[in-house]
Amino acid sequence: MNRKIICFDLDNTLLDHRTMKVPESSLRALDALREKGSIIVLATGRDMDNYYSRQYLDIVRPDARIEQNGSKVLADGKLLYEHFIDKGLLRRMMDYAAENGVGLGITIGDEDIYVNPKAVEEAEIRRWGECGRQFRDPERLMALDIRTVAFIGTDAQARAMEQVFPEVSLRMFSIDYGADVIEKGFSKAEGLKRLLQHYNVDPADTVAFGDSLNDLELLKECALGIAMGNGREELKKAADYVTDPIGEDGVWNACVRFGLI
Repeated sequence: MNRKIICFDLDNTLLDHRTMKVPESSLRALDALREKGSIIVLATGRDMDNYYSRQYLDIVRPDARIEQNGSKVLADGKLLYEHFIDKGLLRRMMDYAAENGVGLGITIGDEDIYVNPKAVEEAEIRRWGECGRQFRDPERLMALDIRTVAFIGTDAQARAMEQVFPEVSLRMFSIDYGADVIEKGFSKAEGLKRLLQHYNVDPADTVAFGDSLNDLELLKECALGIAMGNGREELKKAADYVTDPIGEDGVWNACVRFGLI
């Protein structure tokens, strides 16, 4: 049997935001996939080395990681590829965010660095009831190597920003308060291509699970693209299969249905 690459988004695909835990059935599925010899890939918009994310590496235990929507790719603990956003583009987007009242920035390590932190704080209080971020001077972004940034605002605001910056796409989260800002030419799917070469796996032996629009290219690229039942409708329409929501054993049920475990 050919070895398979199985890709998982993190937020609201493996990590249930209602409980902030990975469901037990998903953990069982990951263990069963490993027993089958599958390569587990965590494909996320996050930087998994920051304060809010690194704890989940010990829980998911991926063999490889596609982070920040393909701008950072790691396999077996080694960095295969990384790309940093152009400083000129970053400056222009920061100025736009400041002028238009939307949040824009990133968490690096233990630091939350955002233009318009008030917009971020208000969005998180609406979503979670609290905001525990420790914001830093947004000008620090210009002194750092940044792979990608997050946008905090509405879908309409995201579409307006895309009109001003045609070199990027804003892919809304399944929870409607923000988006990943992705440079054209970069995606989780492009990260997967690098892993196919590294592991010498055929594209026919690839599966992806996701819930948000930054998973769109990945689900299309894989031989089997599975959208979570709690995912965005646009993603569900593009998927090969729509499984149950994350809290209803969606990952486990799909793995069983397709004989992955």
